[in-house]
Amino acid sequence: PARFEIRGEIFFPRKNFEKLNREREAAGEPLFANPRNTASGTLKLQDSSIVAKRGLDCFLYAVAGDALPFANHFESIQQAGEWGLKVPSEKENYIRRCSDIDAIMEFIDYWDAARKELWFDIDGVVIKVNNYRQQQELGFTAKSPRWAVAYKFKAEQVSTLIESVSYQVGRTGAITPVANLKPVLLAGTVVKRASLHNADQIEKLGLHHGDTVFVEKGGEIIPKIVGIDLSKRDEHSGVFRFPDACPECGTQLYRNEGEAQHYCPNEMGCPPQIKGKLVHFTGRKAMDIEGLGEETIEQLFAAGLIITIADIYDLRKEQLLPLERMAAKSVNNLLSGIEASKSVPFERVLFSMGIRFVGETVAKKLARHFRNIDAIAAASVEELVAVEEIGDKIALSVYEWFRLPANLQLIDRLRSAGVQLELDPSQIKEKGDRLKGLSFVVSGVFKNYSRDGIKEFIENNGGKVSGSVSKKTGYLLAGDEAGPSKLTKAQELGVKIISEEEFDKLLAE
Repeated sequence: PARFEIRGEIFFPRKNFEKLNREREAAGEPLFANPRNTASGTLKLQDSSIVAKRGLDCFLYAVAGDALPFANHFESIQQAGEWGLKVPSEKENYIRRCSDIDAIMEFIDYWDAARKELWFDIDGVVIKVNNYRQQQELGFTAKSPRWAVAYKFKAEQVSTLIESVSYQVGRTGAITPVANLKPVLLAGTVVKRASLHNADQIEKLGLHHGDTVFVEKGGEIIPKIVGIDLSKRDEHSGVFRFPDACPECGTQLYRNEGEAQHYCPNEMGCPPQIKGKLVHFTGRKAMDIEGLGEETIEQLFAAGLIITIADIYDLRKEQLLPLERMAAKSVNNLLSGIEASKSVPFERVLFSMGIRFVGETVAKKLARHFRNIDAIAAASVEELVAVEEIGDKIALSVYEWFRLPANLQLIDRLRSAGVQLELDPSQIKEKGDRLKGLSFVVSGVFKNYSRDGIKEFIENNGGKVSGSVSKKTGYLLAGDEAGPSKLTKAQELGVKIISEEEFDKLLAE
C-alpha cells in the first residue's frame, strides 16, 4: 500500500538482559530486576546511544491503514513478513490460524510448556478474530477491541507474611483495602503491597492478623493475594474487620445494596476524594491542563488555594509565585494551561467532572443527546434512561449529582470562568424526521454505506440505533455477513429483517 501503519512490541531478549546485568555487576552498579521493566525504562532514556547499545528487539504484529488489500489479519502479517518486517513466524509456531476452540487450547497448552525455552519472556497468548469484516462488526469498547482477548498463563506464586491492612479512599469515595506485606521477590520485582479489593474479599479469604498469604501477579503485573497458608496461622490471631468509619475523615461508611464496595459520603470534605477529583479533572483525557499534575495539586491543596475544580480558574500569579518550586516560567505555563482548558469540548468537560459511572463514552452520549449542561441538569431519570446505552444505575447517579446544590454552584462558577458547557454548534446536525419513531439494529457489511455511516444516517433522520436485538427493535438492517445470533433473535422475536435495498425503499416511503 502507498501508506500504512504497523504496530508491535519492544522487548528485552534474555541473553541481552543477562549481559547487561553482568556488565553492571562488574562496574559495581545495582542490577536490574527484570527484562520487562528494564525495556520500559530503557525506552524512556533521553540518550539514544545508550538505548542502541542495550540490545532491545521487537515483533510487529498488526498492520493498520485505510483501504488495505487484505481480507484478514493473518494474511496481512504474512505479507508484512515478505516486505522484510520482523513479524511473528508461522514456521516457529509464534502465530497460528485456529478454526475451533480445541485448536486454540492446543496452541495455549503448547506455549504454556514451551515458553520456558524461548529466548524472550511471555505471559500469555493473544486470541484474535481473523476476518477484518468481522472485526469491524464487533468494534471497540472505550478501552479495547471486542475482537481480541488475552489469555494469561498461571502466574508465579510466593508466600509471605501480611503485616497490616491499610485503607485507601478513591475520588468517588470508594474504600479499597490494601495488604502491607513483608517484602518478597515475585516475578522479578520486590512486592510490598497487594490489593484486597473489598470487604467481601477479606471475608472470603478469612484473613487474620499475621497470616502467611500466597501472592501472585495478575497478568504478571499486579500483585494479588490468592490464598492463606493455614498451617502457619497463629491460633490466637484476630480476624481483620473492615472499618465502619472513613480512615481519612472519620465519616460513617455506607454500602449500597448489591454492591461490594464501601463508600465515604463526605465528598466535599474528605481530602483524598477532593484531591482525587482535582487530579481526574486535570488529567490528559479530561481537561488536560499542562503544569497541573498530581504533585502540584497536592501542593496547591495543602496551601488552601484549591478545594474544588472551579478554584483552579481563580488561581492568580501572585498566589503561585511564593510557593516552593514555582518560578515565573512554571507559573506562566500553568496559567496558560488553565486558560487553554477553557476551549476543551463539552463532552470532555462533562467526563472531567467525575460523576460516578460517567466515563468517556457515557459523557459523549449525554453531551450529544442533551447538547448542554443545563438540559442534562433538568433531565428526569426517565429522560436520561432514554439515551442510548444509559441504564438505570448511570441515570440515577447523574440525576442525583445534579440535585446537589454544591454541584450546581460549581457549574455556575465554571460557566463564569468560560469553560465549555454546551456542544459546539459545528457538532450539532439538525435531524430530519423521515425515520422518527423507528428503531434499528445494524449488522453486516453494506454496498453503499459504511456501518458507522448508516448508523449516523439513521440518527440524523430521527431514528434510533441499538447494539442488540430486543422486543423494542423495529427493524434489523442486515447486510452481507450479518451476525447469525442477531438474525436468530430477530426471527424469534418477530422483528422485521430488511436488506439494504429494502432500507432505501423505506426511506423513499
